[in-house]
Amino acid sequence: MRTCRELGIATVAVYSDLDRDALHVRYADEAYALGGQTAAESYLNTEAILAAIRQSGADGVHPGYGFFSENADFARALIDAGVTWIGPPPESIEVMGDKISSRLAADRAHVESVPGTTVPITNVDEVLAFGKEFGYPIAIKAAYGGGGRGMKVVESADLAAAQLESAQREAQAYFGRDECYMERYLTKPRHVENQVFSDAHGNAVYLGDRDCSTQRRHQKLIEEAPAPNIPDGTRAAMGEAAVKVALACGYRGAGTVEMLYQDGDFFFLEMNTRLQVEHCVTEEVTNLDLVALQIAIANGEAIPFAQSDVAISGHSIECRINAENPATGFLPSPGPLTRLRVPSGPGVRWDGGYVEGDAISQYYDNLVGKLIVWAPDRERAIAKMLRALREFEIVGVHTTISAHVPMLSHPDFAAMEHSTKWVETALDASLFVDSATAPTNTGDDSAEPLVERTMPVEVNGKRFTVKVWVPDAPLTSAATPAAKARPKVARSTGGAGAGSGTVAAPMQGTIVKVSVEVGAEVTVGQTLLVLEAMKMENNIAAEKSGTVKEVRVEAGQSVGTGDVLIVIE
Repeated sequence: MRTCRELGIATVAVYSDLDRDALHVRYADEAYALGGQTAAESYLNTEAILAAIRQSGADGVHPGYGFFSENADFARALIDAGVTWIGPPPESIEVMGDKISSRLAADRAHVESVPGTTVPITNVDEVLAFGKEFGYPIAIKAAYGGGGRGMKVVESADLAAAQLESAQREAQAYFGRDECYMERYLTKPRHVENQVFSDAHGNAVYLGDRDCSTQRRHQKLIEEAPAPNIPDGTRAAMGEAAVKVALACGYRGAGTVEMLYQDGDFFFLEMNTRLQVEHCVTEEVTNLDLVALQIAIANGEAIPFAQSDVAISGHSIECRINAENPATGFLPSPGPLTRLRVPSGPGVRWDGGYVEGDAISQYYDNLVGKLIVWAPDRERAIAKMLRALREFEIVGVHTTISAHVPMLSHPDFAAMEHSTKWVETALDASLFVDSATAPTNTGDDSAEPLVERTMPVEVNGKRFTVKVWVPDAPLTSAATPAAKARPKVARSTGGAGAGSGTVAAPMQGTIVKVSVEVGAEVTVGQTLLVLEAMKMENNIAAEKSGTVKEVRVEAGQSVGTGDVLIVIE
């Protein structure tokens, strides 16, 4: 939207019931209600979005990062409605959106992929057969997924059935389709991706590369550009391979070709047919506005430069500031942002989705925003990011800041010796000091002076902003009905305390599976149930051995932080 304002383009936002006062809604020139709370009821409701387009008269749609950004049917629906789709052709989305067909496309472009399957998995026997041939671990992935959603790692044959079921369930919940495929899981790879652009005139370029190896749960935490410690020849070969993959599927617009890099070799992993969350670091080192370039290409313009014109300057690092608690295994931490003070200074950029007073909902992704820095070299970029992180103040939810600081300070990161497994296998969780502060109510409940507030109202489905004079009390929203209350904070993966027989919900979410029943004998560490929060499944385990006395929840039930789920005696 900022780019559009600079280009003189008016913007229209759509929103769910929970997002009536979200930052993107407040920033847009106009905003329209989709209705509903969950993604399926709102942002994945094609008819509601088309109705908002007709009502507003919008003539173009930018796909963003998630939801329908890689959905060919949605793109076709917009094109059929006469709306410009600021993304690749639906046919390219289909080829690359299906991770199986994308592997076949890479093969046609003579780009090598990680050994894996090219047909959907139909039963666990196929996983066992693949493991027997290639060995373990195996990665099971959602065929229509991305960003680590719907991906499960099978460490041994006895875990195959449970991991396949979980991957299919997550894939269905987040992408609406449960097809999965599998591939060899490399033991110490780096995640390196190339930003590509192509236009309708046959031009295609790559804008350098990014390293996204610092991950947890197969989702990125820290990204940087350019990817360090890669020989120039290999770097050029990766970029050229990325362009070949894009051309092989008739691509147009912005796309990201992801590679796994290990021991000097690289393998095609997948292509994301959209702009990436971490595109900011590429903007910083190329001095290009990638959204402006997307819009120009969608308008039929040619890429205004050649590959030889692309120059990489300095080094950029991005930290994803997520509402998660690193001290408890990065469990989601939805809730109100009672204080938010972002860092600044030369070379520091904040792309945020919230401001102080907003709330992080359990229904959507927990990314609060992206902190990006630029410096002349990597060493100074790390120092600048550490300075910026230490200036950051967030109160009300736990965040990944407490993990970013020890990660960036670690000698492995400085030496570029880490891999995609590094966070979960090489780092001690005790490094992630939980410094988050729970929100407090500092208002004077006895005083009720009238104050001016700007509030959203909705008339016939269209959002307006009005000024009202109301008692000076903290505002609450549908997302935070108890914003004044001090929330319960979970400190463990499953119980009310170490060794406790009371298994409580560590976060808000939905129960998707209960694995035990009353009378069952359980042991420490055994999975009792699966809780979905922010579209990620979390195994809730027993913290003591014993007999299940009570099971207070069932699949499909919503729970809040601290709710008792199971009692063990």
